[in-house]
Amino acid sequence: MLRRLEIAGNPYIGVFCAANDELLIVAPDVPKSAIRHIVGALDTTPIVTSVGHSTVVGSLLALNSKGILASPFIEEEELDRIGDAVYPLPHRLSAVGNNVLCNDYGAVVHPGYDDEAVTFIGEVLGVNVVRGTVAGIKTVGSVAVATNKGVLCHPHARPGEMEVVKSTLQVPVVITTANYGAAQVGACMVANSHGAVVGSRTTPIELGRIEEGLGLF
Repeated sequence: MLRRLEIAGNPYIGVFCAANDELLIVAPDVPKSAIRHIVGALDTTPIVTSVGHSTVVGSLLALNSKGILASPFIEEEELDRIGDAVYPLPHRLSAVGNNVLCNDYGAVVHPGYDDEAVTFIGEVLGVNVVRGTVAGIKTVGSVAVATNKGVLCHPHARPGEMEVVKSTLQVPVVITTANYGAAQVGACMVANSHGAVVGSRTTPIELGRIEEGLGLF
């Protein structure tokens, strides 16, 4: 299912929430009506929490069905709300949602992560991890979105970058924009294998690319 939404007038849905195929983790200030809208599209169970007392949970979490990476600034009570499978990543690149692009098959991460961080990410998510960029941008999670059916990425992604993403995440890769031309597609939506919720400014042409890229037919 594919739906459009804005949160308090903001169409950058991916900033406020993160999801896998079972869970939706969403900021406390997101209205209940919006949470119901997202849950209905993604067929998930919602968990309402901040991360490090911040509402930009989509920038501070990265998850697949095997594990959840969190900013090292996450508080104990926030960890308790999310559950046992969440692990703070001890690294200066703390916005893991912006820096990690993952699904159940692989992860492409910011080139600034050292070997220890890459190993940690791989162990938490249970996948092979490679360093990479999208459109020359190191914050791969902000300019792409991945599910177990497909990847959408920045319209200026280079063929070599797309091949790395495709071979690592083992799903098709499509370039697109969202929110009427925004290239930071990871910030514009939240998605899983069941559906996607995109910003309210997303055009019909963009919706078609998103539906095709994520296999939402």
